[in-house]
Parts: sequence; C-alpha cells; structure tokens
Amino acid sequence: MRDNSSATTLVRPVIPSRTATGLWWGLLGVAAFSFTVPFTRVAVGGLSPLFIGSGRAVVAAILAAFALALTRQRLPRGRQWARLAVVAAGIVVGFPLLTSFALTTAPASHGAVVIALLPAATATAAVLRGREHPPIAFWLVTAVGAVVAIAFAMAQPGQPAQPGQPAQSGALGQLNWADVLLLGAVIAAAIGYAEGGLLARELGAWQTVSWALVLALPLMAGLTALSMSQQPPSASPVQWAAFGYLGIVSMFFGFFAWYRGLAIGPMARVSQVQLIQPVLSICWAGLLLGESLGWTTIVGGLAVIVCAGVAVRVRLNPQPAEQGR
Repeated sequence: MRDNSSATTLVRPVIPSRTATGLWWGLLGVAAFSFTVPFTRVAVGGLSPLFIGSGRAVVAAILAAFALALTRQRLPRGRQWARLAVVAAGIVVGFPLLTSFALTTAPASHGAVVIALLPAATATAAVLRGREHPPIAFWLVTAVGAVVAIAFAMAQPGQPAQPGQPAQSGALGQLNWADVLLLGAVIAAAIGYAEGGLLARELGAWQTVSWALVLALPLMAGLTALSMSQQPPSASPVQWAAFGYLGIVSMFFGFFAWYRGLAIGPMARVSQVQLIQPVLSICWAGLLLGESLGWTTIVGGLAVIVCAGVAVRVRLNPQPAEQGR
C-alpha cells in the first residue's frame, strides 16, 4: 500500500492537537487536584506523612496495574522506561511525600503556594524539555499571574497546624522548613508534568501515569511497610476517606485528564490553567477545614482567575515548519 493512499492519509492521531480540547481536559484535572492539599491536611491529622505519601501511591499503582492488564497495553520500550522513571520521581515519589511532610505543620491555605508556583515551573520545564517557543506576551502574563497567585496564597492568615502549636505565618519573606519542602515539591512535579506530557503523546495519557505508578510501586510499597512498622495507621473514617481520595483521584484518575490535556497541548499554555488551582484549594480549605476566608481571598481569587484566563488566550506563535504544513 502506498504511503499517500487514502487508507493511510485518513488515519487520525490517537490524541488530536486541538487547543480548546486540551484546555478543557486540563481544567478537569485541575478540579480533581484542587482537593489534594485540603484532603492531605485532613489525612495527616491521623496518619503519618510517610504513610500518606507512599500509601496513596500504592493504592493508585494497584488500580493502574489492573487497568494496564485488562486493556493489554504494550510494554514501554528502551528510553521510555528511563523517561517514566523521571515522571515517577516527580509525581509519584517527590510531590506526594514532600507535600505530606510539609502539611503536617503548614495549613492548607499556605500549602496552596505549591499550586501557585506550579504553572510557571511547569511552563518553564515544558519549554526547556519540549522546545516550545511561546511569545513574550505569554511570559509577561504568566509572570503576573504567578506573582498574583503567590501573593494571594502567602497573604492568607496563619492557622494552627496542630492543637497546641503556634500558627504558621503566611507572610511573604518567611521561609521555614515547610516552605523548603513545598518548593522541592514544585520542582519535582514540574519536571514530572513536563516529561509526562511529552511521553503521553507516545504511550497515551492514562498509560503514562499508570506505567509511572507501576514502576514506582516497589519503592512506595517498601516505604509504606516501613511507615506502618514505625506507626501503625489509625485514623477516623473521615481521615481514611481523605486518604482514599488522594490515592484514587489525586494519584490516578485526576492524572488521566491532566496528562491528556498536556498531551493535546500546547503544553506551556495548558499548564497555565493550574493558576486557578490555588483559588479552588483555598476555597475548599475554608469550606471543609474552616480556615478563614476574607476579602483578600475573594479579590486575590478573582485576580488569579483573570490572569489565568488571559494567559490561556495568548496564542503561541506558529513555527515555520508548522506553517508550511
């Protein structure tokens, strides 16, 4: 059969490159992820951070293994395993563990700093790894949105992390150990998102997440066993429900939508939808955890949403190779 026959030219790619579709999938993933910080704060009230960070990955990996087996997905090949290791290190190991330990002392509203920094960090990683070339206007709006999002999250009043402990300040310029962990989580997740978004174009969106989870399963299962030996898990039904959400939705189903959005792309633009996530997370923190939400939350939230809306509408300049197609 000739390469230019109708039987070959009419075949469509598995993931079509449609910007609007990519943004909607990204928004669905962000909505799922927005509960991660508040539910982690709930879970650490009765479970150790090591158990939460590793155990949720074990739950997700079991679901992933079943999904891969039932659909008879082909094994990754060659360098794809190394790239999956990068994804796993970022989103399966780094981000869950670092945020779990950070949120033992930092309130959920303060933890939203992680989400505020992720879009800019992911966009930077995407440009470096995916060789995307957004216009200057895109970066200007991104910078404004990131600054607004960071100021919004950090300006939230401190909340007592645990009974009897002093409140954690959300003022700018203060960097405690929890902030260092959160910054490390941002870097880890950004690298994992960028590499995973590219790899999803080869393996598929949910397949990429699933293989990364399975690859990290031996390590995370070992850490889970270690945490259980040190501190047997004992929590309330609400805390177990929060842990279940982290394992099933935050670590598994949420990534289905998120990586599909990144794979459809453009990756740097879709990543900016995450600017909305700190707004949602702090709203859930107020509704579910009773953390105070004042006028700064409303004004700051509107500002972040406006910046995100402008950023995602700034078109990327088409490359000469694409214009000639």
